[in-house]
Formats: sequence, C-alpha cells, structure tokens
Amino acid sequence: MTDATANNFLADLFNLNGQVAVVTGASRGLGQSMAVALGRAGALVCLVGRQDNLETTRNRLEEHGVEYTEVICQLTDSACLSQIVQECLERWGRLDILVNNAGTFLRKPAVEWSLEEWDQVLDVNLRAVFDLCRQAGAVMLEQGRGRIINIASVLAFQGGITVPAYAASRHGVIGLTRALGNEWASKGVNVNAIAPGYMSTDQNATLFEDPVRSAELMRRIPAGRWGKPDELDGLCLYLASDASAYVHGQVFVVDGGWLSR
Repeated sequence: MTDATANNFLADLFNLNGQVAVVTGASRGLGQSMAVALGRAGALVCLVGRQDNLETTRNRLEEHGVEYTEVICQLTDSACLSQIVQECLERWGRLDILVNNAGTFLRKPAVEWSLEEWDQVLDVNLRAVFDLCRQAGAVMLEQGRGRIINIASVLAFQGGITVPAYAASRHGVIGLTRALGNEWASKGVNVNAIAPGYMSTDQNATLFEDPVRSAELMRRIPAGRWGKPDELDGLCLYLASDASAYVHGQVFVVDGGWLSR
C-alpha cells in the first residue's frame, strides 16, 4: 500500500468535511482543543461559551482557515440552548456533531452544601446536557444521522472527595449517554461519552499547582503524569466520524490508567 493510498483511506474514514459541530465550553481547555481538532478535520464549528471569552479559540481556528460561528449562552437557559441549534440551522442548514463539554465544579464537605449550590452544579452538568441532547437530537433524528459526545469524568465511576454534586452529575451523564444511545442507535444517531482523568486544565489548577496533592495523584496514575487537553482530540474525532458508526452508548476512559489501579 502506498503512502497516498493509506492517507486517502484515513482521510475518508475520519472525513468531517462540511459537517456542523457544536462544542460547549469552547473557550479553553478540553473544549477549545476538541473544537480546533474538529475544525482541522473539516467540520464547521459553532463555539459555545458562557462569556465573551472565545478569542483564543477563535484565533486558533482562524490560523487553520476553519469556518466557525459562536454563541454566548447560559447553559441553564433552555431558550438559549435553542438559540445554539437555530444558529447552526440558519447558518449551515444542519447539525451533525454535538460535544457536551461544559461543566462546573465546587468542592467542600457535603454537610456544608446548600441545596442551591447542589442545583447549580446539577443544572449545568446534567440538566443542560440532557436539554441540549434533546434539542440537537431532534434535528439529528430528522436528518437520520448525528453524533453526540458527552464529556464525563473518571468520577462517573468513583465518588471523589468532597465533590458530591459533581460526582452525581457525572454518574448521571453516563446513565443519560446509555439511555439515549439505546433509544437512538437504530435511527442513525450515535451517543457516546468520554471520561477524562486528571487533566492539566484550569478547572484542576488548584490540584495541579499543589505540589503535595499533585504528587499524590501522579503516584496513583500509571502514566506518571497529568493528561494534556489535546489527548482527547483523537478519540473525539473517532466518535464524531463514520469510523465509529457501530459504536453506541459507550464510555471511553482517558485517564493514564487511573481506574486500572
């Protein structure tokens, strides 16, 4: 097989040309990296952020000549989520890929949590994920094709320490992924999840910068290091492309071996 033949085979298998991808939490970290990867693979990208802080992502997309749009949105606002879907339909006439990446995090002992704080975390991390799956899924079902990638966490399999709402929400994302995967598999819509381990993102900055806690965590990780945001890109492209056409309701763990310990 020639190099050109191999390259053409891979290009066809992972071809995203002309497909429309929505990525929430696209301003930084995992979301930014996946948005750029999808764009470089040929997708038209809708960036979603809760503040007007998408400049870095925008610049990276422009460097690679990626066509994009953006929506500033509070994910707890169902009407705002509808705006995301409508923006894609009005601009490009379709919606093919949804990456539910955005999330929020609060750490403190369970007895100190208020119900309002609990609701804030669950509303962003679970309710909004379902709502956007529901709205984007309706378009995909009508098209007869779509890919939904929910970003969970290794805490979807563990309880963590002093993060009850986050752990509960990530467990919920896995259940939701499996439920929608079952329901929509026969209709051409693939729903799967990625569960990252400890990644060097802003959300984990406190842990990453704590020399004692960071060392404790790395001793538990067989790879011996924290993950990098771009180490989800390949899996994201796989789940967004026809390479994963027969993959439904699955959870892919990317954790440097954390859960194998």
